[in-house]
Amino acid sequence: MTNADAIGKVSSTEAERLKRLATYAAVAVAATLILIKVWAWAATHSVAMLASLVDSTIDLVASGLNLVAVRHALTPADDEHRFGHGKAEALAGLGQAAFIGGSAAFLLFQSLERLIRPEPVHESTLGLGVIGVSIVLTVALVLLQRYVIARTRSLAISADSLHYATDIVTNLGVVAALVISGLWGWYVADPLIGLAIALVIAWGAINILRGAYDELMDREFDEIDRQRIKEIVNRHAGVESLHDLRTRRAGHRSFVQLHLELPPHMTLLEAHRISDEVEDAIKKVFPDADVITHQDPAGVETVPSLMTR
Repeated sequence: MTNADAIGKVSSTEAERLKRLATYAAVAVAATLILIKVWAWAATHSVAMLASLVDSTIDLVASGLNLVAVRHALTPADDEHRFGHGKAEALAGLGQAAFIGGSAAFLLFQSLERLIRPEPVHESTLGLGVIGVSIVLTVALVLLQRYVIARTRSLAISADSLHYATDIVTNLGVVAALVISGLWGWYVADPLIGLAIALVIAWGAINILRGAYDELMDREFDEIDRQRIKEIVNRHAGVESLHDLRTRRAGHRSFVQLHLELPPHMTLLEAHRISDEVEDAIKKVFPDADVITHQDPAGVETVPSLMTR
């Protein structure tokens, strides 16, 4: 889904409301899952259940971090942060990636240790009931998060949703571990599944790191969105061409900068009118975009401005 398709569906106020709803729901679900999984792990002694418990603990920390980051990211621009605070979401993503990576390393160690010294799994039926509840709650939360992501393109919510989508796979792995180890007596399956879960969590950390890095380093819009902007500009009868198109994102906001090439003998008043019309046309497709245009006389060599350096 492109930037315009995603963000254009809701207003900024609605996007803020949806983000807050998603962060509060995530914290509540993670806290609930931790409580019931601590009980289940104490009863089963399953390393796969421990992996699921650690995963939920990661989710609670990450969701709490997201809650703070989203609240800060939604703070209006001020004199010291003229472009707003949207990159707080990307910073939260970096923190999540580091924490998740460390947790994956812990699970990897625990799984390898249990693989060397296998232990039986107790109360597997109780564990299966707890995991069933976990799956239902997690699926409901992921559906809510996907709804919010489709309308806000929030990096923080996307990172959080990745955690919980991973939880579904993790919980299915725990089900397999409890059945194979607890009911069928093949104890080595428990640490092997725990090891697989650790690797899935590590891969999730890498993906979150990539997304946060792209936003912090001002990665350009995808080519579809860039081409859409060019088409909007070139459709205006008064514009001869454009150059130096630059785009980036910071949280739920987008930034578009470009140079318009206009007829060289056009009056300043007319050039200003055309520029305003082009900016308005871009904002219709990218409602949360901050659009900056610079007018250049077509065919005339100009001194590079600070925007193009």
